[in-house]
Amino acid sequence: MTTVFDEKIHSTLGDSRLQLAIYKATGRLMENRKKVVADDVLPDYQELRQQAHEIKRHAINHLDYYLEEFERNVQARGGVVHWCRDGQEVADVVLSIAKRRKTGTIIKSKSMATEEIELNERLEHHGLESVESDLGEYILQLNHEKPYHIVAPALHLTRYDVADIFTKHLGLEREVVIEKQTKIARNIMRDKFLEAGIGISGANFLVADSGAVVLVENEGNARLSTTAPKVHIAVAGIEKIIPRAQDLATMLKVLGRSATGQPLTVYTSFLSSVRRENEVDGPEEFHVILLDNGRTKVLANESKRESLFCIRCGACLNHCPVYRKIGGHSFPWVYSGPIGAIITPQFHGVENQPKLAFASSLCGACGEVCPVKIDIPKVLLELRADAKEKEKEVASNQLERAAFQVFAYIASRPKLWRRLTGLAGTFNPMGKQANGMAKVPGFMKLGPLQEWLSERDLAPVAPKSFRTMWKERKG
Repeated sequence: MTTVFDEKIHSTLGDSRLQLAIYKATGRLMENRKKVVADDVLPDYQELRQQAHEIKRHAINHLDYYLEEFERNVQARGGVVHWCRDGQEVADVVLSIAKRRKTGTIIKSKSMATEEIELNERLEHHGLESVESDLGEYILQLNHEKPYHIVAPALHLTRYDVADIFTKHLGLEREVVIEKQTKIARNIMRDKFLEAGIGISGANFLVADSGAVVLVENEGNARLSTTAPKVHIAVAGIEKIIPRAQDLATMLKVLGRSATGQPLTVYTSFLSSVRRENEVDGPEEFHVILLDNGRTKVLANESKRESLFCIRCGACLNHCPVYRKIGGHSFPWVYSGPIGAIITPQFHGVENQPKLAFASSLCGACGEVCPVKIDIPKVLLELRADAKEKEKEVASNQLERAAFQVFAYIASRPKLWRRLTGLAGTFNPMGKQANGMAKVPGFMKLGPLQEWLSERDLAPVAPKSFRTMWKERKG
């Protein structure tokens, strides 16, 4: 049966322009990474990967402890921590703050957590204007698209596509010079930064021992989004926690190199409190929203728990031959590529995305480049086994449902019931075993009956039905 997943894949494969755009962009990111992790440039890179793996493994295995420590340290510096189960609760928190502050405009920096809960759409539904300040995210927001890539959200668009989007949605003359396109967006953003009463960001890391939210970026928009407005709200998945500030020395080294091929991104911000008396900028209110949205469900599964180690660098996407062919929008959720193939089924249920774990060649490239050493191929194989088990369970349930429907049809028609029960005695489908119990024919040893019969014996069908014997007795 053809699914939406299949249709999107075939559409992408048939678009030669899109294929070229994906290959060029991911190829450039791959080459950048290769240069900065080479043995002659960073000889201890594999040791750094192992250190990063151990940091995340320890943090995830003691998640409750470090989240509570983080909350205490945020509160000690005048911040507020909100615990939210899903996107609706996040939206409720933001809406209540916006209502209290009497603001109608929100400026946002790039955040995959807010993308996964469709925060912009939720806020706009209540009349708030939520504007993306990352250039790629802003272009996609204008065109009502989801990110194509974790790090490079508009990776699939050319400057000519951007020109068309600006003309269509901003009513401007068509402009194809990249520098001029950037200037157009910058001019719009400047007004929004000054107008916005609330700035929303994501978080690359949450540091438990200091209560700091760490943001890495190259454009500077996140720094403006978190310091210009009077309220800063950071929305972060609970898995973003790391124990100590010292751990950042390792995590920042592997993140920048894996994401964009940079030893360190242009801007690295440490945000942990409201504006102090001697500071010229910064928010009057500092809020951190800790988002679950399915993460505790993944945490409960020890064999797949390492999926939460992900630091959203996108390296696995760039090196995946499947992603490089089918692109980001072929995947059903905001997370694409190998990491999307392992976390989407776990967040939403493998029965809802049974094909996703099979969207991989199992070449192992994703596991080789992962900066925190997630064994993605292993998790994919486990999810494939889960998907097959769910298929069997669904088939079994369908057979059981069909059997009860047939039984209900017969049992609700007395004449048909009498006729069939009489025939059962005349044409006995089951013979007797030596112990006097029935020999069960092969066609009955299927589906749920097989499990039922493994613990029970069946008596053979009586030669006469109860109705027949009752008639004879009365006669």
